[in-house]
Amino acid sequence: MKYRHHIFICINERKNSERKSCGEACGMELVSEFKKQIKEAGLNTVIRAQRAGCLDACDYGPSAVIYPEGIFYGGLTTADVTEIVQQHLIKGKPVERLIIRFDKTSAS
Repeated sequence: MKYRHHIFICINERKNSERKSCGEACGMELVSEFKKQIKEAGLNTVIRAQRAGCLDACDYGPSAVIYPEGIFYGGLTTADVTEIVQQHLIKGKPVERLIIRFDKTSAS
């Protein structure tokens, strides 16, 4: 495996909709901040951050998912990126307060 972690950050824009839109909120800013901090930490050869289309977590957005764990984070701001990089990506401890807890009883 080339990357230890792969982060997908939603940049989906949903024009003229009542649903939240990660891209309109701060999607590209999150992508840029993740890339910047990963590079500054010297981890850009083992961790990749990239933009993604809809992650189907609109109600929790702005959102991102980190693989291989498959942990979804929601309600993100650029201020949260440092904590995710330091705690999850470097120390291996997911940031509990930002994890999306999908309702297991509802169908998507």
